Amino acid sequence: MKLLDWYILKRFLQTYVFVVLVIVLVVVVIDYTEKVDNFHHHNAPANKILGEYYLNFIPYWANYISPLMVFIATVFLTSRLAARTEIIAMLSSGIGFMRLLFPYVVGASVLAVLTYFLVNYVIPRANKTRIAFEVQYINDAYTYSGRNIHLKIAPDVYAYLESYNNTSNTGYKFTLEKIQGNELKQKLSADRIEWDAKKKKWAVYDYKVRSIDGQRETLTPGTRMDTTLNLKPDDFGSDFNLYETFTRPELNRHIELLRSRGADGLETYLLEKYARDTRPFAIIILTVIGVIMSARKTRRGVGWQVALGFMLAFTYLLFFMLAKGIAEAGNLNPVLAVWLPNLIFAGIGVLLYKTIPR
Repeated sequence: MKLLDWYILKRFLQTYVFVVLVIVLVVVVIDYTEKVDNFHHHNAPANKILGEYYLNFIPYWANYISPLMVFIATVFLTSRLAARTEIIAMLSSGIGFMRLLFPYVVGASVLAVLTYFLVNYVIPRANKTRIAFEVQYINDAYTYSGRNIHLKIAPDVYAYLESYNNTSNTGYKFTLEKIQGNELKQKLSADRIEWDAKKKKWAVYDYKVRSIDGQRETLTPGTRMDTTLNLKPDDFGSDFNLYETFTRPELNRHIELLRSRGADGLETYLLEKYARDTRPFAIIILTVIGVIMSARKTRRGVGWQVALGFMLAFTYLLFFMLAKGIAEAGNLNPVLAVWLPNLIFAGIGVLLYKTIPR
């Protein structure tokens, strides 16, 4: 790292922080304007609005827009250096364009590593508090409306509920079947099951257990039985932005749970997992593109280059959201969906680099 590298790196990080703060401040103002009626309607305390919601809302949005803001910061800084002919002086002194990229890539790499750590471990914990606040004070009361629910809760065990009341944590017309191969070995039928919060178990009421052993069948009735199932009331709770509240290990466990049950909605969690891996690379790719497209001095001035940077940045975001939406509908592989924008913009970066005068 030369003195010039430290100069560019310092200016790059300062510009990034400034741009993020400005954009996040605008987002906070807009968000408060939209939700102020909800705050009043649900009597949300001011200390919770600030401490539980906005204190966690700000880092969430700062991280969410980080790749785009890195790009905007790169374009803004580099175009200013080009306008003052500083880049021309650097290149004239014998510094190659690849060497000019070095401090930018170092700064982007620092932000990429920080982003990976934040998005996988820090932001999800903050989201738990923020989303809990939204469920309580912003969204309408949640009511589970699923009917005829089928769940695989163990390798050979299948559960069924006709309906579930998430207010009383009670399921109705419950059956539990143990099937080995193509043969039914045991079936439990009950009028209802209730969650016992003290025992952390399910209470099964008015049940019958039918056991089959070859040609022999036995029927055992009962009025109440406590049992432990790989099923919790949270499985019937609100899944509003649930994927954002999982740390990396929690997300992996939830994905495996959904796979074992053959449940719907797996694509949403796979997209979240893979998207977290692509964000650090997006920061580096967009930084390089930003330097290439704004390193030339133009008669249209810095404003034009910054505006062009905004257009390209939001094109990336739009493309990412489009690919993600197609993948959520099951029409595109989740891995391809989240990596496709990076691959396309990496190709754009290569093409732009080839246009640089040698």
